[in-house]
Amino acid sequence: MLLLCGSGALLCAADLDTARTVYILSMSHGLDQYLANRLTNGHVLQVVTDPTLADVILTEQVGEGFEAKLETISPTPKPVEPVKPAAPAKDAKDPKDAKGGKDAAEEPAGPSNPFLTEPENKVAPMGTTSSFGRNKGNIFLVNAKSRQVLWSTYEPAKSAASKELDRTASGIVSRLKKDLKRK
Repeated sequence: MLLLCGSGALLCAADLDTARTVYILSMSHGLDQYLANRLTNGHVLQVVTDPTLADVILTEQVGEGFEAKLETISPTPKPVEPVKPAAPAKDAKDPKDAKGGKDAAEEPAGPSNPFLTEPENKVAPMGTTSSFGRNKGNIFLVNAKSRQVLWSTYEPAKSAASKELDRTASGIVSRLKKDLKRK
């Protein structure tokens, strides 16, 4: 059992080693700006403003709201459906037509009212984005492609003052830098 736990930690550490670019989602009290400053100045990760260029995403929440944001940033690819072979064209010499079978003109074409059909671009319901009751101080580093949480820490800011937010960002980046084991 201990061997399995150790290999899981190694896999997570390997994923952290591949992180080079980070997109930071908006955070309460502007903490994202302080984190971007500390990450950039400390040469820990390259901060990108285009989420499609990011290896990882830094966020203060996970769950339905975060998943909805990820879908708008980078939609999950839809599975490719196999191409169905075209049905052979019916001609007048078809034996079914001679025996009273239905021809293509008699088959129903579907509902006559287009408002009764399923929409093609149906969107899943948005999750709650309220911050009410959310724990402040949790920071998560999420792999942008696999959407797995690679790293997390808890560092609550004692106030919304600039000095306190900068101190909090410094503590978060110090922990991340240590865990990334940059040389």
